[in-house]
Amino acid sequence: MTAGWLPPEQYIEVIARASSYACLYFTDTAGRPFQLRSHDNREVWQWPGGNLERGETPFEGARRECLEETGIDFQGPRRLLGVHFMLESASWPCNHIGFIFDGGLLTDAQLAGVRLAEEHTEWRVRTVDEWRREMRAVEFNRLAAIDAARAAGAVAYLERA
Repeated sequence: MTAGWLPPEQYIEVIARASSYACLYFTDTAGRPFQLRSHDNREVWQWPGGNLERGETPFEGARRECLEETGIDFQGPRRLLGVHFMLESASWPCNHIGFIFDGGLLTDAQLAGVRLAEEHTEWRVRTVDEWRREMRAVEFNRLAAIDAARAAGAVAYLERA
């Protein structure tokens, strides 16, 4: 008997499934990270972004979500700062892969023009050390890794964080 390739509709039943998200990492002109507080969980601070829609690239999704959540229409370059991989868990039924892009610097005028969507209650800029006191450890570690990747001109790869 000769082994052959499985048809795609059968093959996808045996491989890992994944969902994906994308976001933009901004700082203000003083280098302080910009984040949004989740409406559903006030302990969660996050970057503008969200899950990708069908037919959307990660960069397109990051731009769309940023515009929807903040009113910022990001037109900068496609610079990847990090990839974030999480295994399926009790709270999410498949692997989840994130793409974090560099949103650059927000001016005082851009910050003053931020318009939040319903899913966030506020925005803030803080130094990395100040964020350490405001965030849960796992989320802060992600922030610190992305901030360090930007400073080094590198791309961070994060697992389970």
